Amino acid sequence: MSGNGFISRVRRIMNTDERLRTNNPGPFEVLSHQMEDVLGDGGILKEVVQPGEGPPVPRNASVLMHYSAFLEYSDRPFETNTNLKYPRMMKLGRDVTLAGLELGLLTMQKGEFSRFLFQPQYAYGDMGCPPFIPANAVVLYEVQILDFLDSGQVDNFIALSLEEQNAVPVSTLLEVVNTLRSFGNRCFNQSHYENAKNRYKQAIMLLRNREKQSDPEEDRIKTASLPLYLNLSLTELRLGSPHKALKYGKKALEIDSACTKALFRCGQAYLELHEYENAQSCLITAQAKKPFDTDINSLLRKVAICYKDSLDKQKDMCSKMFRDWHGPVKM
Repeated sequence: MSGNGFISRVRRIMNTDERLRTNNPGPFEVLSHQMEDVLGDGGILKEVVQPGEGPPVPRNASVLMHYSAFLEYSDRPFETNTNLKYPRMMKLGRDVTLAGLELGLLTMQKGEFSRFLFQPQYAYGDMGCPPFIPANAVVLYEVQILDFLDSGQVDNFIALSLEEQNAVPVSTLLEVVNTLRSFGNRCFNQSHYENAKNRYKQAIMLLRNREKQSDPEEDRIKTASLPLYLNLSLTELRLGSPHKALKYGKKALEIDSACTKALFRCGQAYLELHEYENAQSCLITAQAKKPFDTDINSLLRKVAICYKDSLDKQKDMCSKMFRDWHGPVKM
């Protein structure tokens, strides 16, 4: 997504419209003729450049987007995050504070790329934002929705007391947990491991706080907990904390002792801790369940090499100590 060609594009439109050229309209006025009035008062105009899919962005959502903001007659944005491969998620009403942008986002779908013209009352007002934005400025925003999550449901659930949370259907709890896990996965994929860990742990805490009411419900709680422990284990490995990674891997094995991913995570953690026999034991068990898994087999070979190197070093150290203890050989 780029707005660098916007002004030249508008100029081409102007050159093909004799009436508009005669009246000498500005670029924003030219663009406005092909835009939709979102609210009916002319304050927010929208042009869909690339349609999206699915439901529109809900209120109180957290949105992942690329955006660029322009003043009229400027080819360069006064604000943009398109230079970031992984922009941060922005929560409506908290991180997104421009009224027009928040209202515009509510009309968008995942994958959509649209342009918006915001009148001053929906942008920076009659004062502007000196020195970058003059008073009473109309601004253009180009926005692409990469993804969004309905974090409003999470916020509402967490605001409840423990008794109120336990009165909510377990299906609602699991929806909240899945949203938190999706948040964590998004952070993990962007290498924001601390943020990912916090989301996973928050989800685990909500599941632990649930008062079990029946065996089927307890099974659903365990099923939802398993991927969270696996994700926490991997996240701790990324953070360089193999002891914690091992702890969460073992938690996953308590839920499902045959889980190859949990065995693999424990093997990774043991390897980082230089506990090669334990690492081998976990990985051999995993290999028996998935004999052709390339990740398991590759890690098992790595553990075998590290184990052999460790034993060779121990032998060399013992030989050296033995020589030193006996002293030099006399001829």
